Amino acid sequence: MSNLDLAASYAALILADDGVEITSEKIITLTNAANVELEPIWASLLAKALEGKNVKELLSNVGSGGGAPAAVGPSAGGAGGAAAAEAPKEEEKKEEEKEESDDDMGFGLFD
Repeated sequence: MSNLDLAASYAALILADDGVEITSEKIITLTNAANVELEPIWASLLAKALEGKNVKELLSNVGSGGGAPAAVGPSAGGAGGAAAAEAPKEEEKKEEEKEESDDDMGFGLFD
């Protein structure tokens, strides 16, 4: 990211952290205070993109992969989590066996 992008992003984060509405004017004010010359169009685009969104929630979801399923903790009995953890291992073993059998087709490269 360029310094301009970072400055605008940090300005938006500062505003969100203080619970202030994110507007292009406020972003420009903060970037000017940091001696960064940001064109008004970029501040306006950023403000429009973040309009109506909870920036703090967006930050907490960074790196989560979007639609990834939530991690499930152990159940009251404790066995549910262990059984769920063992299921993928069995599937992996079955897939590995298929791959090995596909390689051996009854003839070799130098036969």
